[in-house]
Parts: sequence; C-alpha cells; structure tokens
Amino acid sequence: MELKQVSDHCFAVLNEKNRVCDANSGFINLASGVVIDTQSDLAHARQMIEMFSKVWSAMPRRVINTHEDADHVWGNQMFPGAEIIAHKSVPDRMKHVANPKETQKLLHSVGHWLTRWVVKKLHPGLAAAAQQLWEDYNFDGIELALPTTLFDTRYELNLDGTEVHLIYVGPCHQVGDTIIHVPKERVVFAGDVLFRQCTPMGWTGSYEKWFQCLDLMVELDPEVIVAGHGPLCGIEGPMEMKAYLEYVRDESKKNFEEGVSSLNAAKKIEFGPYSEWRAPSRLFMNVERAYREFRSEPLDAPWNTAATFDAIYEVARARGLEVEY
Repeated sequence: MELKQVSDHCFAVLNEKNRVCDANSGFINLASGVVIDTQSDLAHARQMIEMFSKVWSAMPRRVINTHEDADHVWGNQMFPGAEIIAHKSVPDRMKHVANPKETQKLLHSVGHWLTRWVVKKLHPGLAAAAQQLWEDYNFDGIELALPTTLFDTRYELNLDGTEVHLIYVGPCHQVGDTIIHVPKERVVFAGDVLFRQCTPMGWTGSYEKWFQCLDLMVELDPEVIVAGHGPLCGIEGPMEMKAYLEYVRDESKKNFEEGVSSLNAAKKIEFGPYSEWRAPSRLFMNVERAYREFRSEPLDAPWNTAATFDAIYEVARARGLEVEY
C-alpha cells in the first residue's frame, strides 16, 4: 500500500498489486476528516489509518462508502462512532453481497488440505481465487458496520468552505455506485465505476449506464481521478475504460449473433491494446454481461460466484494465461 497526495487536501491509499480486493481508499483532511472506502480486511484498514495519520492527527469522523462491495466496506468497523455516508441502497445490499461469513469459510478451507482438495475438485476457479486472497488477506473478525447517513441522488458536504459532492451514478458496477467530486481541488474519487490498468468487473447495471458515468467523469474535468482499483489517472482513465467496454460489447455482439456461448467468446476475443491489464480473463464477466443484455435479462440478475470464477479460470487456462482475479 502506498499513500499519495493528489491535491492540497486530498489523498489516496493505493494497493499496487491491483487484483481482486486490492481496493484503493481516499482521504480529505478538512473539517473532521473524511475517509473514502475502508479496505478489504482489518489489517489493511489499520495500515490505511496509520498512513492517513501522517496527514491527520485525529481519527476521522466521517466515512463515505462508494458502493456495497466487501473490499470497500469491511474496514468500516475501525471507525466507531463515525458518520458513514452512502447511497440509500447500500445497507441492504451490504447484507447480501458483503456478508463476511461465506468468505471467511472459503479462506479457512484453503488452510486445510482436505477441504482445499474438495473445493479444487468441485470449483477450481473458486479455489484459485481463494488461494490468491489467502496470500494477502485475513477476513477473521470482520463485522458489518452499515452506513448511518443515506442519500438518494446527490449529497453535499461543506468541509471548512470546500464543497464535496456525492453523486449517485449506479447501477454500473454495483447498485450503490457513487462518485465523490471535490470541484475546488479538481479531484474525483471514482470507486469501482473506474478500474485502471486492470480488467473491470460489473455485477449489476448496464453498459449504457456505465458509459454515461464514464462520460460524466470526463465532463467534470478533474485533474486527478482516484480509481477504485489501479493507479491514479486523469480523464484518460475513463476514456480508455469506455473504449474497452465498447470494444468488448461490439465483439460480444458478433459472437452472440453467431451462436457462440459467452464462455467460448471470452476464449477467442482478442485482448487488443488491453492485453497488459491485470486479470485479463475477467473478460468473461464483461462478455456474459453483454449476453445478458442481448437476451433482455434483468439487469440485476444474480451471478453464481463459484461458476463465474470457474469460467474465468477456464478462460485463463484455455488462453495460456496466468490464473488471477
């Protein structure tokens, strides 16, 4: 993890590995201090707090969750008594998609040879993902700390005269997607509507909604964007990610019309200029998401996590790539 100052009062903690759960966090050292997303486990949350203490002497009194995913909310409990702000959908969604018990059980299975063998036989992709997480994370002790202040479409903070705008843009990656704009300092904290130098994943919403959000970030004209995953960028970040998603959707359409399954399409669509991004086999999720739209399926249709990770694993093996998530 690395702390970077991105403007006079805005900071970012970046996870350099840039794989699943390697989420970024933000901090604004004004008023009572504002943390944006709280990391994937308690150890990383403590490390983040230690980094922020270099630029802020007290515990921050506000937390913003950009959306409901575990890797952005599992450090919430490290801020007892803080106001936790999020879109109104996030508390209920956290109970469904960020319940730590299943992930705790999965990682415990990796530590025992028999359960590890069983999981690998039944779901090799899920086993590979668990092994990757086990290298860097420990989810023991996590308890959900739900948002306490909820908003609908927009919410504004005034931090010692500096306006901070929370703008609801979901569903793109998840239902509760929110970006945080600090106009005076020309900074946007994007959460997971922006992945940088790693393949994006979207669990709900539509391509068009995601395009609209990426366009909005460009229109805001920030000097610095803190992505949910990956290094800092300017407006080239959302522009490049939009180009990737447009490319994948177009290639998926061709394969769909030819009767090719989403799994087989993900095995054959060229990565093009995006081949150096981390976890390229997550392409499967973007192809399958396009197929769901082509079939007019509900935008919030649930994903089978084990089957999804198995498909990503199969794509990587078929293409001779390192299996990573």
